[in-house]
Amino acid sequence: MGELLVGIDVGTQSSKGVLVRPDGTLVAEARAQHGMEVPRPGWAEQDADAVWWADVCSIARRLVAAVPAGDRIAGIGVSAIGPTVLPLDAAGRPLRSAILYGVDTRATAQIAALEARHGADALAAWSGMDLSSQAAGPKIAWLAEHEPAVHAAARWFVTATTYLVHRLTGAMVIDAHTASHFNPLFDRSTIGWSDRFADGITPIDRLPPVGWPAEVAGVVTDDAAAATGLPAGVPVAVGTVDALAEGLSVGISRPGDLMIMYGSTTFFILVTDRAIGAGSLWLTTGAERGQWALAAGLATGGSALAWFRDQLAADLVVAEQDGGQSAFAALSSEATAAETAGAEDLLFLPYFSGERTPINDPLARGVAAGLSLGSGRGDLYLALLRGIAYATRANLEAMRALGAPITRVVAVGGGTADPLLLQTVSDACGIEQEVPGATIGASRGDALLAGLASGVIGPDDVAGWMSVDRIIRPRPAASAAHDRRYRAFGDLYLATRGIIHGLG
Repeated sequence: MGELLVGIDVGTQSSKGVLVRPDGTLVAEARAQHGMEVPRPGWAEQDADAVWWADVCSIARRLVAAVPAGDRIAGIGVSAIGPTVLPLDAAGRPLRSAILYGVDTRATAQIAALEARHGADALAAWSGMDLSSQAAGPKIAWLAEHEPAVHAAARWFVTATTYLVHRLTGAMVIDAHTASHFNPLFDRSTIGWSDRFADGITPIDRLPPVGWPAEVAGVVTDDAAAATGLPAGVPVAVGTVDALAEGLSVGISRPGDLMIMYGSTTFFILVTDRAIGAGSLWLTTGAERGQWALAAGLATGGSALAWFRDQLAADLVVAEQDGGQSAFAALSSEATAAETAGAEDLLFLPYFSGERTPINDPLARGVAAGLSLGSGRGDLYLALLRGIAYATRANLEAMRALGAPITRVVAVGGGTADPLLLQTVSDACGIEQEVPGATIGASRGDALLAGLASGVIGPDDVAGWMSVDRIIRPRPAASAAHDRRYRAFGDLYLATRGIIHGLG
């Protein structure tokens, strides 16, 4: 009887699941699409049951149906967007929709209040990073101020992965990597919770116990088995956020390894051998004890490109629906043609949902500059790709400025399907990017965690899951032009920041 591993990841716009063998061979995969609620500008929410759990149930049933005769599921791993804030009652039921990660910027007043009460420097020294829209603590404080009945009724404040593991096993646990983002409630010296700055946020007994991604959280309960089709009694890993799971799936494990995840947002994880004060970036634990990471993220990326496609290339969307080339591929071709012909020197700030690191400006917005009557769609799309590349460069420079060397870069996510995006980032940042042969995503990392947690695979087996399909190298001839535009990109943000903030 062959053993199989299940990995399911719930992302911002879609969920994916895989069924793999212990050597990483793919047996089956399944996907589900969903949306994100934006009740007000700057807010971002999802329904934990109607979206997260429903996707897990749907995907799990399809994967179970694909199990070959004579094989059995031996381990399960899940990951999800994070850090999210989901209040649960004493029975583990959601009290409201979940407040999402850094794309939700509602808690700016609570950040300011915490910094006024405790001192911004003291909070940064404690957590190893500034308070920002990525932090879960201020969002819990927002609930206390704006939805006091919900806050008072909450027995637990959890993240998405915690909730899914709870639905599968009945256990309540959060991985240390995600817990790091529940600042200022997380104590990095003990890898646990602290009430040092908890006043006005929550008693820390409302936070789940902290574990590690590859540990066993529990086993599939009878109720979960009935809902998902998964066999009862199978071990479930603690799991983690989608970005770390994806990093693990492509071998981001040694100090100096950097993952760039090209998804709805653009996310970065750089493995370090020590806790480095992150400042405007994020300091987190790594995937295992003794390991640390610098994390960072743009607020947009693929979501900005999707906005461009949907709003400015409806004709290409229709053509794709009629069986033609994908709209993104067509836009990339237009941008390549514009670049070859000597595209106009346009600048595009891709801050459609504010911006996370390194500027941490929730009020930032998209800005296009340099337009003329000769500007075409290809010129503007190329400028948006460059804007994402320059925002990426700002994060890489911030990491190096903290004394964190970058020795290897691996590109993952749906954006790796666009050669022009990858080439533009390599040219603008002066980096080589390895593109893995297996680009299934975080769900494959979840299956890897399932294998480690269940004992089906050991640490020495992980290397066999990794492969490199191609390497994107920077073109030296493009360096000078990108350096000039990058400086102008930063100047444009500083020059327009006050105007944009004043628009309300």
